[in-house]
Amino acid sequence: MKEYGNEIELIEFIVKSLVDKEDEVKLNVIEGEKSTILELRVSQSDVGKIIGRRGRIARAIRTLLGACAAKTNRRVQLEILD
Repeated sequence: MKEYGNEIELIEFIVKSLVDKEDEVKLNVIEGEKSTILELRVSQSDVGKIIGRRGRIARAIRTLLGACAAKTNRRVQLEILD
């Protein structure tokens, strides 16, 4: 398994700063052949805070994640599950 510590720590820090129920934040790593998927689960009441208006917050988190992954020539996707 590859090392994804920086990306996971970054996403967890940002998400836990935004939500009310920090203990319900769960991040699952799924490795594929060409990319890695990070599945994010939060409380149902906090999903809107992570997505934001018109998806602005989710887009910003994905942009930061992509920049962090690009430093190591990897492709990482974030999926927000409800």
